[in-house]
Amino acid sequence: MVTSDQNNFKAIAICSSQKNKQILEIAKQCCEVLTSLKIKTYLHHNLSGIQGESNSKVVSDSTLKKANLMIVIGGDGTMLGFARKFSDSGIPILGINLGNLGFLADIAPENITSTMTDIIGGKYIKEQRSFLMAKINQDKKANTALNEIVIHSGALAQMIEYELFIDNSFVYRQRADGIIVNSPTGSTAYSLSGGGPIVHPAVKAITLLPMFPHSLSSSPLVVSDESIIEIVMTGTKNKATLSMDSHHSLILKKGDTVKIQKTKSVLTLIHPQEHNFYSACRNKLGWSSSISKKKI
Repeated sequence: MVTSDQNNFKAIAICSSQKNKQILEIAKQCCEVLTSLKIKTYLHHNLSGIQGESNSKVVSDSTLKKANLMIVIGGDGTMLGFARKFSDSGIPILGINLGNLGFLADIAPENITSTMTDIIGGKYIKEQRSFLMAKINQDKKANTALNEIVIHSGALAQMIEYELFIDNSFVYRQRADGIIVNSPTGSTAYSLSGGGPIVHPAVKAITLLPMFPHSLSSSPLVVSDESIIEIVMTGTKNKATLSMDSHHSLILKKGDTVKIQKTKSVLTLIHPQEHNFYSACRNKLGWSSSISKKKI
């Protein structure tokens, strides 16, 4: 994590996966702030509704990639989508949070003007996050995820069977509802709901979490993010589903091998200077909440 004191943002892209009234109003506010700071502004096509009300214009994805910063309006799901889509461009992303938790998008709508002014003035924290990629058998196409890659049965109360290898070493053969392979970023997402460990974003690790394993001694496994993970589907009855960030899904069959590893590309997140991971956990996960006693 790096703190900056320089303004490196000469052109900024504003994006969202939706185009409702609230998002358009926030996008318009962003444009007004950036215009006052003499920053060139590009708009994603979903924000065409404010094009005539600002000095900004809708541009193609290839032009969006030329911006020095991308502001994404929405929740963490929206952030994930744009992070995957523009992962090869290396463009830093700043999130305005309209979702529930907001571990990736951490600027509240009411703080847009003051926070953006500070960030444009060079008062921000820069943080890098790793992507994971999955390939099936000898397929050259890589399917990327920022949070997690999940192999699951795709059905209620139905198990799959697989063998796990890490760096060519056999680890175990297991029957379970599935397995979650997540980055530190994903440790506060689906993995957290399954009882997985919270991993600080600076830790270079990959977590493997079996989902409802048919075993009394199964625990999450944390390995180096340089590891190459291979999961071989061995079950004879049920097909399985490979899912990336709960977005893109592929069907797996018996004998398929899923190879999972860290990608070379990284996501650069921009945070306000006061951003702190432990503070985010405390506020968003209720670490400081006390249990109130009811009077009898």
